Order: sequence, then C-alpha cells, then structure tokens
Amino acid sequence: MKKILAVLLAATALSGCATRWVVDSDVRTFSSMAGVPAGATYRFERLPSQQVEEATQQQLEAMAGAALDGVGLRRGDAAPQLSALIGARVSAELSPWADPWLVGGPWFGPGPGWGCAGAWGCGRGWGGWGGPRGWYGGGWYGPAFGPPPTPWFAREVSIVLRELPSNRVVFETHARNDGPYSNSATILPVMFQASLQGFPNPPLGVRRVNIEIPRATRQD
Repeated sequence: MKKILAVLLAATALSGCATRWVVDSDVRTFSSMAGVPAGATYRFERLPSQQVEEATQQQLEAMAGAALDGVGLRRGDAAPQLSALIGARVSAELSPWADPWLVGGPWFGPGPGWGCAGAWGCGRGWGGWGGPRGWYGGGWYGPAFGPPPTPWFAREVSIVLRELPSNRVVFETHARNDGPYSNSATILPVMFQASLQGFPNPPLGVRRVNIEIPRATRQD
C-alpha cells in the first residue's frame, strides 16, 4: 500500500509541473561577513582540475556569476575585494519511486548505454558538504543491469568566497537538489541563486529554498 501511495505522489508531482515547476534546494551556508561594501567586486578562482575543463567551468561561472550579481557583487578582475571558487556536480541515481527488484536486483549504478543528460549529465567527484573539488566529466560505473525505470538526477553546487588579499574564507555555501528532470542547464543556475538567498548572513543550519521557474524557460 505504501508503494502504491509513493507512485501516486510521484505522478501527481510530475503532472503538476506542466503548469508550475519549483526547484527545491537544501542549502547550508557558513558566513563571517558582517556586510558587503557598495560596489564590491570579485574574480573567479579555479582549482587545477577546473582549469583542465575550461569550457565547462566557464559555463558554471556564468551561472554563478548571475547569482552573485543578484546579491550586489560585480565581477572585476583588475582589483577585486573577493575571489569566488565555484563547484558543481550532476549524477544519476535510482529513483526513490522505483522498485529495485524490477531493474535486475540490488542497485549498484546505471549500466552502459544509459548515457548522460546533455553537457551536465556525467559529473562526479564534487566532494559533498566539505567543499568543492571541481567538475569532472566522467562516465557511469556499475554492472550492466540496464537503465532504471525512472531516471533520477542528484545535483550539488557550491560557492566559496575569499577575502583579498588575505585569502581568508569569509563565505561558504552549498545547495543540493534531486529530481526526475534532466535539464541541468536550467536547474543549476536556480540552485546557485538559492545558495545565495539571505546573503551575506543567511540563517544557520540546513534550510529548504524553493524557487519557481517560469513556464517560458522551463525544459524537462
């Protein structure tokens, strides 16, 4: 009975997205910033691993840059007051609505041939709540049980701000989201926006941030 109820709830959530799509992110932030000076500027910082994936990192920085602009920061590489380190990860998981016995036994990961969700579907190695380790475009791993009946995508983003020239970390934020939609190019920018809600002094602890995506920009 519980299984049937779970499936019905999933179907209701998906059908409701035809007219309204809310990206719900679990956000956790650490900040020692008392405030932000008017006209404060930043530059992007990259780890060695992120420098290898130049095109991907540029896309992520463009997404995060729009969110940073939204809280009053401006990019200025000449004489910035802050540096910004950006991290993101997208991975596939077994849907919480799926019965693992219907996909060939216990779940160990999607099998070969399932592929990736566009440019963002093959990420791994972000590093969890402890801090970003950059973006890695890798493949899937696991026995060839075949694709799960309902694809499910887990996403994580992070922003770490350092005060310059001291290089002291003054702001760190992480956001997580999961769901059936594969269009990470639409979802990741909203997650960066959610991660900065309440900047520079958001509430302590993990909090849920819901942001609705306009129908005109929504793509599954």
